[in-house]
Amino acid sequence: MAGPAGRAPRPAARRGSGSPPAGSRASGTTAPPPASPAELLDWPIGRSGLPGAIAIARRGKRLGIARVRDLLFHFPRRYEDLREMRRLGELLLVADGAAISARVSVAELRVEASFRRRVQRTVARLEDPTGSVEATWFGRRFIERRLKAGDSIVVSGKVRRFGHRMTLDNPEFQPDDGSALLHAGRIVPIYRLTAGVAVASLRRAVRAALDRTAAAYPEYLPGDVRGALGLGPIGETLEEAHYPTTFDRRDGALRRLAFDELLALQLGMVGRRRARVGERSRPVTVDDATEATIRAAIVAGLRRKVGRDVELTPDQATAVAAIRDDLARPIPMLRLLQGDVGSGKTAVAAWALAAVALAGRQGALLAPTDLLARQHQRTLVELLEPLGIEVELLTGSMKAAQSNRSRELLAGGMTRVVVGTHALISESVRFADLALAVVDEQHRFGVEQRAALEAKAGGGVPHVLLMTATPIPRTLGQVLYADLDVTDLRTPPEGRVAVRTGIRGPSDLDGTWQRVRDEAARGSRTFVVVPLIVPESTSDEDEDQGTLELDELDEAVVASSAVAAEAEAVRLRELLAPLRVGLVHGRLRPADRDAEMARFRDGELDVLVGTTVVEVGVDVPEATMMIIEAAERFGLAQLHQLRGRVGRGTEESFCVLVSDSTDETAKARLAAVRDIRDGFELAERDWELRREGNVLGLVQSGLPELRVASLQREGHRELAVRARETAEALLDEAGRLRPGHDALAAELRSGWLAGVARAEPGSSA
Repeated sequence: MAGPAGRAPRPAARRGSGSPPAGSRASGTTAPPPASPAELLDWPIGRSGLPGAIAIARRGKRLGIARVRDLLFHFPRRYEDLREMRRLGELLLVADGAAISARVSVAELRVEASFRRRVQRTVARLEDPTGSVEATWFGRRFIERRLKAGDSIVVSGKVRRFGHRMTLDNPEFQPDDGSALLHAGRIVPIYRLTAGVAVASLRRAVRAALDRTAAAYPEYLPGDVRGALGLGPIGETLEEAHYPTTFDRRDGALRRLAFDELLALQLGMVGRRRARVGERSRPVTVDDATEATIRAAIVAGLRRKVGRDVELTPDQATAVAAIRDDLARPIPMLRLLQGDVGSGKTAVAAWALAAVALAGRQGALLAPTDLLARQHQRTLVELLEPLGIEVELLTGSMKAAQSNRSRELLAGGMTRVVVGTHALISESVRFADLALAVVDEQHRFGVEQRAALEAKAGGGVPHVLLMTATPIPRTLGQVLYADLDVTDLRTPPEGRVAVRTGIRGPSDLDGTWQRVRDEAARGSRTFVVVPLIVPESTSDEDEDQGTLELDELDEAVVASSAVAAEAEAVRLRELLAPLRVGLVHGRLRPADRDAEMARFRDGELDVLVGTTVVEVGVDVPEATMMIIEAAERFGLAQLHQLRGRVGRGTEESFCVLVSDSTDETAKARLAAVRDIRDGFELAERDWELRREGNVLGLVQSGLPELRVASLQREGHRELAVRARETAEALLDEAGRLRPGHDALAAELRSGWLAGVARAEPGSSA
């Protein structure tokens, strides 16, 4: 690799024998796909000649499919066991909803009206020597072109019962001509789809890609590593991951792929840590007198802010001592400050920023939203101005004159501390001497964004302090944070108001709404949060429609959730009149969303209805009620974060979890939120209660997206330990792959593992 593992540069445009000839589009010609399997791997999917390639090229980018290589690593999300061929005469013994395979002939085909408006259905009567059954396709007129009476086919679908009558709903089929079975009579892969890509077309394309390239796919995992773990070769692994002959062989393939992902993750972390040890930063020494001065100023500011006597908690004092030691070293700090809601992370960050400012250098705090940046700036002004430290603000919403002034002060070294959003990492921003970068809610920033801020240090590497209010389970942390120094803030500041949490059914909220009115009469405020809404797929309506996925799904979720929030705001304006009810959701412009939150903070609104955009937002000491609707749809960490929006003042505060779920796991999770106030303990409980999910595709909070590996599985956690050991052995002292691993370097640079290797735990990259 051309640098530390996990920091490989983005691959340049490919030229040479494995790339489409330059200018082929301009000349109006289309180069034929190469005969070499190695060259075909990186060929554009639309010009690959594979079945269904044109449709996949049009819509496949939403699935991450641009090259033939990408097809091989678009793994199934689950599998159906359709190996047993059933006789139609046996279907009376099959349970309703069970999937079956059968070899049949088409006796009759007809198209008729259906009960769905403007949607016709195609009906085929299927026969074998033991009986017959009807198959029905809704809205799929292309069936007429693919089937005719007398055809012999292999069919698979779910049996539906209507009294004594049975049918197969929207079954898949293929000619019974001796060709390889893809849709029936085997373990059948079920893939993620997007509108315009049909599952049958995707299976055919994957099958063809496997036939042409899998056997020649470059083996990137060293032989001794595969031998020690009993992992199969990559070509065989890809075959069994898509079209397994047995479930045991499938599991073996998934184990190999899970290890590969975990190895890429560990190579990135170990590489970054070793590279950082080799980097140098100018030390910032804080003597005892200066430390005492900073601490006294921060404590005094906290007392003014909360209106009572407070001191730094033992955890905060420990964090300050660790950061003081880190700053004094020439090796740049990379520390994660993991604190529960309201544990005082900002005060610790203020200490660090003051330390570098009083040393004559600069510090920056990067926040994910404009509103949060402004809140941090106000807090830091209260804490640091008594020390003579001015705190500037730089966000994208500022007027040109204001932002130009802030940039000039930074570039000239006249500003020692700045708080900002993504505007801080724009090319126009220059620092005179950046010594410390603090990244709040660090999981909302990608590695490249953080690196862009670090690069502004000029001659050296700045110290970095990452902050998160979402603790993760200890077991997960041992794997994910191995490249970071981690400090936990567990002890809440003295006098912090405990939030009383209860669970209510949707029909049992009369008392809750009366409490909202009573709180508003006392000048207090209420949050009402609605869940994210995932729209139902309409994939059975047309051949060219599939389930919503990736960015398309994200957009649909945001839109559906916004509609739900708007409807609830309308309802509550009527129910709670004359209280003033505001609204925030993901479809509002950030400036409008921040303005509405500011109105809530400033007392112009009594109730704020919103989606989870309020999870990390404005500090409103007057907010005393948090009502979370359909609470079973939220993660435990998210519920705890939302609960942390209230109880920030001196008044008794309440969190109401609204749910009518009868699912025992969901009820246990909500009970855990009700009974547990410690975010670290709650994270462990969440880990115990969380379900495994699909065979593939479980994405843990705080992990880069893993397609196969799941650290909820004990076996995969063991693989993670082995992956760590392997990464330590494969990398040199500078974090680079040792010589002799060119195939692995190429895979990490531009193969399916590139995204995992470049990403970082806790980031959204």
